[in-house]
Amino acid sequence: MIFSWFWKKMMPASKKKPGGSMTGSPDDMAETESPEEGRDFFQRLRGGLAKTRRGFVSRMDTIFLGKKEIDDELLEELEEILITSDIGVRTTMELINHVQEKVARKLLNNPHQLKETLYEEILTILRALPPSPRIADQRPYVVMVVGVNGVGKTTTIGKIAAIYKKQGKDVLLVAADTFRAAAIEQLEIWGERVHAQVIKQKTGSDPSAVAFDGLDAAQARNTDVVIIDTAGRLHTKVNLMKELEKVHRTIKNKCPGAPHEVLLVLDATTGQNAISQARTFHKAINVTGIALTKLDGTAKGGVAVGISNELKIPLQYIGIGEETEDLDTFDAKVFVDALFS
Repeated sequence: MIFSWFWKKMMPASKKKPGGSMTGSPDDMAETESPEEGRDFFQRLRGGLAKTRRGFVSRMDTIFLGKKEIDDELLEELEEILITSDIGVRTTMELINHVQEKVARKLLNNPHQLKETLYEEILTILRALPPSPRIADQRPYVVMVVGVNGVGKTTTIGKIAAIYKKQGKDVLLVAADTFRAAAIEQLEIWGERVHAQVIKQKTGSDPSAVAFDGLDAAQARNTDVVIIDTAGRLHTKVNLMKELEKVHRTIKNKCPGAPHEVLLVLDATTGQNAISQARTFHKAINVTGIALTKLDGTAKGGVAVGISNELKIPLQYIGIGEETEDLDTFDAKVFVDALFS
């Protein structure tokens, strides 16, 4: 059915407070986020997902209108909606197959029940992810942040640092992106904004050496959390990925057990290309979590579902704007509620 849709295209003519999946402990988050803040983020998330909701849920409502039965034509229209929302072909096939199974078993026969069924299926996908890494007794707790150029990596680091600072953690930022001229200055600005110290060297320095110095300083100061920025690189460039692997080895050798997190920052506006990026980075350095940014600027927010289903990497953070508070920890129920409401 999916392939018939592609063929035709080719031929002419209830609210849960966010923060339950914190990178730190849930107790930490409970102490720092009030119910009012939780509701505020839900409203901002709902607003940020408006373009995706118009292209996904609103279109579903339209095709269900006036339908009295679930037939092949309805399911084909639903497939088109899922695919064009960047949920992806593989995940779309799984969702449609689950619907067809329920129809065959007479557990589903009303088109108006389809929306609720998809809500539950998508929530199941997102809740099936492995748990996010958590701060335990390690000190320093080391987070290595990676991603391609232009995804908002350094800005995301600043926002994550703000989350940790809100938990009362001592945070050290390490400017190991020595390739981009403005990267060090940008990280310093964020350091000043969130009151976190920054370890740096001059532009063009060996990024592995900067990472080593940062960890050395963190160990000497007994720092709680170290967040290491790395140069944005195309996932298709083998030499750049090798350099990233070298930084990873340096961190591991300097601080056994580290990095405790390898966080990949992805731009939601790139849609399915984000999945390709994630596969390549994961193969090179074993990504432990994903931060999905710029959800407010795209109708491709369904990629969050596709990435989660295909790669089984925890979705740790979602970003819906430029302000510090516009990045928050991912909560499956909150995300799906905001998408469908």
